Amino acid sequence: MFQETFAAELATHVGSRVEVATDNNLVDGILSTVTPNLVLVIEVNSGYGYGENTTLYLSVDAINFVRFPVAA
Repeated sequence: MFQETFAAELATHVGSRVEVATDNNLVDGILSTVTPNLVLVIEVNSGYGYGENTTLYLSVDAINFVRFPVAA
């Protein structure tokens, strides 16, 4: 039940910059898509927007926490 509520809340933040932590990594990027089971984050490379961006699918149940950093 918590997973469904968590995914629904994340879905309200699609398009926002996020930091998503799992047991093995910290992903910094744009929250692109949320389904009941998966979250798609487009990892943005630092710099001036040049280069390739990486898309990462994360299982909702593998997420430890999500943070929405405030732009400086």
